[in-house]
Amino acid sequence: MNGLRVETRAESLPQHWGVLAILSTLMGFAAISTDLYLPAMPTMAGALGADTGTIELTVSGYLVGFSLGQLVWGPVGDRRGRRMPVAIGLVLFVLGSAGCALAGSAATMVGWRIVQALGASASVVLARAMVRDLYTGDRAAQMMSTLMTVMAIAPLLGPIVGGQILALAGWRAIFWTLVGVGLATLAALFSLPETLPAGRRNREPLGRALGEYGLLLRERRLLAYAGAGGFLYGGLFAYIAASPFAYITYHHVPPELYGLLFGGGIVGIMAANVVNARLVARAGSDRLLRAGSQSAALAGLVLAASAWTGWGGLWGLVVPLFVFVSSSGFILANSIAGALSDFPERAGAVSALVGALQYGSGIIGSALVGTLADGTPWPMGGVIALCGLGSMLCARTVARPDRRGPGPRARACAAPGPIRRPCRPG
Repeated sequence: MNGLRVETRAESLPQHWGVLAILSTLMGFAAISTDLYLPAMPTMAGALGADTGTIELTVSGYLVGFSLGQLVWGPVGDRRGRRMPVAIGLVLFVLGSAGCALAGSAATMVGWRIVQALGASASVVLARAMVRDLYTGDRAAQMMSTLMTVMAIAPLLGPIVGGQILALAGWRAIFWTLVGVGLATLAALFSLPETLPAGRRNREPLGRALGEYGLLLRERRLLAYAGAGGFLYGGLFAYIAASPFAYITYHHVPPELYGLLFGGGIVGIMAANVVNARLVARAGSDRLLRAGSQSAALAGLVLAASAWTGWGGLWGLVVPLFVFVSSSGFILANSIAGALSDFPERAGAVSALVGALQYGSGIIGSALVGTLADGTPWPMGGVIALCGLGSMLCARTVARPDRRGPGPRARACAAPGPIRRPCRPG
C-alpha cells in the first residue's frame, strides 16, 4: 500500500513531465559544472600559470565540496523539506561560479570550485531524494534511469558548448554561463511542488541525524550498492580529469573536437539507461547492476593495456573508454535505487551518504591521475582499470539477486527514530 500511495502521489502532481524535467536539470548540475570547462583546462593552465596536475585539482577540489555538502544537505532536506535547501544551494552555486570566472590563480580557482560544489550538491542529493519520495522499488530504479537519460544531455552538450564558448569568448565566459544556468534554474524551482510534506519529515535534531551516518555505514548491503557506484565514479572522474590532456595534449585532438569524443560516451550512457529502464522490471535491478559492473571491469583492463603499450593509438583509448562510461547506465541508477530502497523515511540522508561515498571515490580517482600525471594516458588507464574491478567486486556482494522493493522488516527499519543495530532489513 505504501508503494501504491507514493506512485499515486507522483502521478497526481501538476505538470508531471515538467517536474521530471526540473529534477533532471537538478541532477545534472554535477556534470555541467565540470563538463562545460573540460575543453578549456589546457588553456586555463597557461592563463593561470599552473601545470597539468594543479589544474586537474580543480576537479578534485570540486569533488571535496560536493561530497561534504551532500552529508549536510541530505539530513537538512529530510528535516526541512526539499525545495528550500535546493534554493539555498543554487544561490551558493551562482556565487561560486562567479568567483571562478574572476579567479586570478589556480589556488583561488580551487577554492571557488569548492563553494560552487557545496551549492550544486544540494540540487543533486535532494533531487535523488525527491525521486524516492515519489516512487518505490524497481519503479524507482526505472525512473532514475529515465531521469539520468534526460540529464545526460548536459554532459553530452557540455564539452561541445564549452569548446565553442572558449573559442568565441575565452574560458572565463564558461563560468559566467554557469552563473546564468544557476539563476535560470532557481527561477524554475518555484514551479516545483514540495515532495516531502510536513507530516513525513524527520523530526530528530539535526546533530543526531548527522550522527546516524555512522550507523548507516554498518549496513553491508548499503555499502555494497554505494561501493559499486563509488568505484565507477572514481573511474569516471579519473577520465574527466585526465582525458582533456590525453586527447588534446598527447594525441593532439583540437579542443573543438574533444567535445565530440567526450559526447560519444554520453550517448552510450543515454542508450544504456534506456535499455536499463526497459529491462529492470523483467531482469531485476541487481542483475543489471552486476552485468554493468562486469562490463566496466573488462573495459578498464583493455584500456590499461592500450594505454601502457600504445596499441591502437587514439582509438585504443576511445573505444574502451566508451564501453566503460556507457556501463554507468546500468550501474548508477540501480545502485542508487537499491541503496535507497530500505530507508524511505531517510531518503535524504541515505542519498547524501551514497553520494558522498561516490564523489569521495571521485576525489581519489581524479587526485590519483593528477598526482601520477606523466604526460601519457597510462595513469588514467591504470586508475580506471582498478576502479572497474572494484565496482565489479562490490556488485557481486549485493545480497539479493532480484530485488523487488523493501519488505516488512525494511519498512520497520526505515521508520523515524534512531537506527538500531539489531534491525536488519529483509
